Amino acid sequence: METSVEALEEGKVRLHVAVPAAEFERAIDAAFRKLARSVRIPGFRPGKAPRRLLEARLGSEAGRDQALRDSLPDYYAEAVTAEQLDTIAPPQIDLTAGEDDGDVEFDAVVQVRPVVTVDGYDSLRVRIDDPAVTDDAVEAQLDALRDRFADLEDSTAPLADGHYALIDVTGTQGDERIDGLSVDDFLCEVGSDVLVPELDAELRGRGPGDILAFDAVLPERFGDRAGETVSFRVLVKETKRKVLPEATDEWVSEVSEFETLEAFRAETRRRMEVMALIQAQVARRDAVLAELAGLVELEPPGVLVDQEMQRRIHDLGHQLEARGATIPQYLAATGTDEESFVATIRETAVRAVRTDLALRAIVTQEGIEVTDDELAAEIERLAQRMGQKPAAVRRDLERRGAVEAVRSDMARAKALEHVVDRSEAVDEEGNVLDLTLPTDLGAPPAGDAGGPGAEGSQALPPAAGAGDGDEENEENEE
Repeated sequence: METSVEALEEGKVRLHVAVPAAEFERAIDAAFRKLARSVRIPGFRPGKAPRRLLEARLGSEAGRDQALRDSLPDYYAEAVTAEQLDTIAPPQIDLTAGEDDGDVEFDAVVQVRPVVTVDGYDSLRVRIDDPAVTDDAVEAQLDALRDRFADLEDSTAPLADGHYALIDVTGTQGDERIDGLSVDDFLCEVGSDVLVPELDAELRGRGPGDILAFDAVLPERFGDRAGETVSFRVLVKETKRKVLPEATDEWVSEVSEFETLEAFRAETRRRMEVMALIQAQVARRDAVLAELAGLVELEPPGVLVDQEMQRRIHDLGHQLEARGATIPQYLAATGTDEESFVATIRETAVRAVRTDLALRAIVTQEGIEVTDDELAAEIERLAQRMGQKPAAVRRDLERRGAVEAVRSDMARAKALEHVVDRSEAVDEEGNVLDLTLPTDLGAPPAGDAGGPGAEGSQALPPAAGAGDGDEENEENEE
């Protein structure tokens, strides 16, 4: 098979493929074997009739037509591999010779990924927040632990946010009591928006014995009843305030792994500093990705942008489906119209495609390679994550022609690491930040956490930022 490539406009190429008649004969043989499975010839089992009988019955052109339909995609795929083309869209194939006999020739016009060159990636300077941990932040963690072991005491002070009220609540529509919105002896924290916002507003400044009456429209979290107007009657029976324990060495030794407040603060600071450095490293990586996108001036091909948009919308839909929601429901909940949603997705997709082109350029410019051993190790990691054997994962990747895609992903990951390692992170004032993690990241084991009134519980201070559900858009190398 002979191949050649001609560059066209708009990022397309014309791939010419010529298949000798002798080579194409094998495709015709395969086509007749395929036809034999669907044609009944007396005296032969399905699929066993010889080619000469099939030609006599169907005509020689039937086998050639079938061979053209079946083999041209394979010839095209072989030619793309031979010419090392990075195609990004389906081809338009035009048969130019061999429709009836002789050598088979065809042209395939296809769009290829643009190749760019980027400069300045070895000296990027990105601005992020200073990860330094302040004394106030450490004290906030201590106060959070005190809050978890707080007690509730009766109070005569007017209710304010953070205070508690023991109430009886009755929700009605007309003369009908709504059981799901009626409860006795309910302990409510003022300002928590646990029922409806109007309840908090009515409780502020009130005291024991007060009776409140108001109407409220049920918010979205009430599901099918959302938007309905309900009349509420509330009796304030008791009012309480939260009393935090005094921070002493004796107290901290009872509720944590530490003997003194000094030891508690020191370990809290250490853990917060580690977490802050990790978050800063993630912020530097995201900032570097944004800078890389800016190094590509080329307008990304529409087909790549559309593919990236579809991937992002599919991923969002999958995430929402797992939570029992849909994209239209998400748009309604966030107050986003469809036009703005699509515009935002397109903007992030364009940035992601530009970043990907930059990383591919760096792979080429730096001569970054992924060894067979590194590829094998990555496949093993994929297998572990999928609960399968590495050999099975590799076979599946080979069947789908995705092995080189994995290698390419790994190369771009190396390129990103190359750029991040050489970037300089600075704070808002331009001071260079040291984001090196300490060599010893060990921490004492955490005990059980306690709540208001808990006794004898062991607890470490929660790490700053732990549990945050931030999901950053990845303009990544994947």
